[in-house]
Amino acid sequence: MSNDFNTLSWNVRGLNSPARCLAVHETLKSTTCHIACLQETKLQNVDNALADFLGGYRLNSFAHKPAQGTRGGIIILWNDSTILVNDIHIGIFSLSATVTIRSSGTTFLLTAVYGPSRRHQKTVFLQHLRALKPPPDIRWLLLGDFNLIYRARDKNNQNLDLQLMRRFQAALNFCELKEIHLQNRNFTWSNERRRPTLTRLDRFFINEGWDLAFPDHTLHALSSSHSDHCPLLLAQDSGPRRPTPFKFENFWIKLPQFMHTV
Repeated sequence: MSNDFNTLSWNVRGLNSPARCLAVHETLKSTTCHIACLQETKLQNVDNALADFLGGYRLNSFAHKPAQGTRGGIIILWNDSTILVNDIHIGIFSLSATVTIRSSGTTFLLTAVYGPSRRHQKTVFLQHLRALKPPPDIRWLLLGDFNLIYRARDKNNQNLDLQLMRRFQAALNFCELKEIHLQNRNFTWSNERRRPTLTRLDRFFINEGWDLAFPDHTLHALSSSHSDHCPLLLAQDSGPRRPTPFKFENFWIKLPQFMHTV
């Protein structure tokens, strides 16, 4: 009973041109992902023909959050023979669904987000993240383009909004999430100027339940010349597992030898 499950996340910067659609098609066709989450589609409508093409004719089912005019938009594509998706919910900045891996029966909540670029909307976005938090017994994978950072090292200059960084960190703490380390890249977005601003806007977050169910998955950046964001692929790794984090159990303090041992 395997929890083999690979997912790709990518801000595609619009699917309203044949070149962008072809780039997505070729990227997804060349990977082994079972689910692909595409942000900033800029599409109000997506039909079966387009979804099949984007998924490389392998990811044969989809759910879509329409763009508002030419802003935003999220598509989740998946392979229905290996993944069961239901309970799809469209939020103001998110697209969520319950995912079940058919081979193992493992279930978790998947949430793809596209955070707003305008500052006055970012506080609303962070409130939305808090509202998305599931009950403690539900595994949760949260991914997408957050358009926010919470650490100074996630940007290559000192033009930082410290207040928003603290609010983002507070929202992550409230949701009890930790980030999956990106193995091969420090930044995921560039403004592509001569002296570029580089930032890590695209991320994968997980709660404890997801981490325990999928301990051998690692995150890598893929290359692409068709977007200023790079695709991220979370895939099962046959190499060493991620270090198991230390977890303090509240009942320890009730053990007779706790104070003496500490």
